Amino acid sequence: MLDLKWIRGNVELVQKAADQKGIQVRVEELLDLDVQRRTLLRETESLREQRNLGSTRMGTLLQAGEHIEAAKLRESLRTLNENLSVVAVKLEETEAAVNRLMLLIPNVPSADTPIGKSDQDNVVVRCSGEIPEWNFTPRSHMELGVMHDIIDMPRGVKVGGARSYYLKGAGLLLHRAVQQLALDMLLEQGFTPMDVPLMVREEPLINTGHFPVGQEQTYAVSEADKWLVGTSEVPLVSYYADELLDLNEPIKLAAVSNCFRSEVGSAGRDVRGLYRVHQFAKVEMVILCSPEDGVSEQLHQEITNHSEALLSKLELPYRVMAVCTGDMSQKTYKQYDIETWMPSRDAYGETHSSSNLLDFQARRSNIRCHDARGSVVYCHTLNNTAVASPRILIPLLENHQREDGSIYIPLALRKYMGNLEVLIPAKM
Repeated sequence: MLDLKWIRGNVELVQKAADQKGIQVRVEELLDLDVQRRTLLRETESLREQRNLGSTRMGTLLQAGEHIEAAKLRESLRTLNENLSVVAVKLEETEAAVNRLMLLIPNVPSADTPIGKSDQDNVVVRCSGEIPEWNFTPRSHMELGVMHDIIDMPRGVKVGGARSYYLKGAGLLLHRAVQQLALDMLLEQGFTPMDVPLMVREEPLINTGHFPVGQEQTYAVSEADKWLVGTSEVPLVSYYADELLDLNEPIKLAAVSNCFRSEVGSAGRDVRGLYRVHQFAKVEMVILCSPEDGVSEQLHQEITNHSEALLSKLELPYRVMAVCTGDMSQKTYKQYDIETWMPSRDAYGETHSSSNLLDFQARRSNIRCHDARGSVVYCHTLNNTAVASPRILIPLLENHQREDGSIYIPLALRKYMGNLEVLIPAKM
């Protein structure tokens, strides 16, 4: 959420951000409603003051025995209360309309964010690793999964419906190994590990900027009036909602959790394999920091580097992308995506996303800290994927396959895999 006073002084900039991000909201409409709200608020306060003065006057008249004047004043107060009730209803309706539009106002992208309409307009920042060259026809992760009996999509669909899967044997071990490797690396960087609620109330989703824009991607648990989170960013940020924090040093949090996404709007996209599924696991980073001195920009670079370090340990080729305006979310100020080479797609595929939100989430969640002058200000928040699985298994299996179908296990994963160096196919 942006500061309304700031919006008044930057109407064109905010409207441009909404248009670039594809959010249907008119900033002028918001400001017109805010003028109405303030007018109604002043009118309400004036009527209440008149009522209070009239009530005091009524008591004085009754004590003085001036019953005729008291009766006239009583009738006047009745009319005043009726008017107050009408104005109060209008004020409540106008405040609701202002709040509704405020929740649609997007964060303004950074000056160095590329302008574009979709992920096709994202810009390559840097590349790392060599794309493998094959002297045989490489197999997809699904073919390898069947050969090794470690991925079972048909039974997943039988039990859970479309985009469901089972991981078996070494498939599960790899799934857990990449998560533990990511967590161990974050522990070395001073992150506090957390297990978090996966069912949350609506308020945390609104406060973290996942609702109302993007609500269609979230599964509702209607009977409990709760929602399944699509990322542990939501409970991690909300952990400090309505609190005043000491942020002399950034607070670094890391959660390992399952995540759930409905993938509405993705019909026909990535329907085969593990790329786009309804349930997955993620190690997520969240940082809360002071809004001063470019701290969040520095931390944004650091957390992006954490993900790059993981991919280097997994011995995978990747590239870092500056995400354009049309591909970033409502809440994001600046974003990098990391794409890892996936041979079956003959292309890079997104595996990580790293975002700086400035104080957008903190305003909604009411998370504050003291600045250098001792004033209370809203902090900055950042989030980043350390690793998401099973999507990471796609490049992990495909890039490390050999002609005979065996799969090389990177050195960094072996201690989590019983020191296994290579997976041998169960089926040839």
